[in-house]
Amino acid sequence: MSDGDDQKSRKHGRKERVLHTRVPAVLEQELKRVANAWRVPVSNVVRALLEDALDTLEHLSGSPDAPEPADEPASPAAPLEGAVGVTPITLVHDAVCGVTGEKLPAGSEAYMVLFDDPGRKLITGRDALPHASTPKQEKADD
Repeated sequence: MSDGDDQKSRKHGRKERVLHTRVPAVLEQELKRVANAWRVPVSNVVRALLEDALDTLEHLSGSPDAPEPADEPASPAAPLEGAVGVTPITLVHDAVCGVTGEKLPAGSEAYMVLFDDPGRKLITGRDALPHASTPKQEKADD
């Protein structure tokens, strides 16, 4: 079975098995916190984390299924490519702007970028968002 088959069977094959493991109490609490925040069972969080870890390992190992790295660096607008809108949020924890890398402190206003692909997530500060030109702004600039 190739790596690509392994990945497909992980994501699409649901011949699920029970895996027992011991974890430190701190990790258990963190997993429960994440599960509570996502409103899913802890087992779903563990499964998602394991699948992401395996996908990352496959990508880093240079498997044939991994996409080729881009020859040129991404443009500054690339993180917002495919965005359809934003919604304001108040941060509960410190975060980092996904566009500028600026630290966004807990309690501050930030923006959740919405994409056509529901799997994409991005949090930005106000300064990272493009500014629309409105008729009022154009008149003020004259």
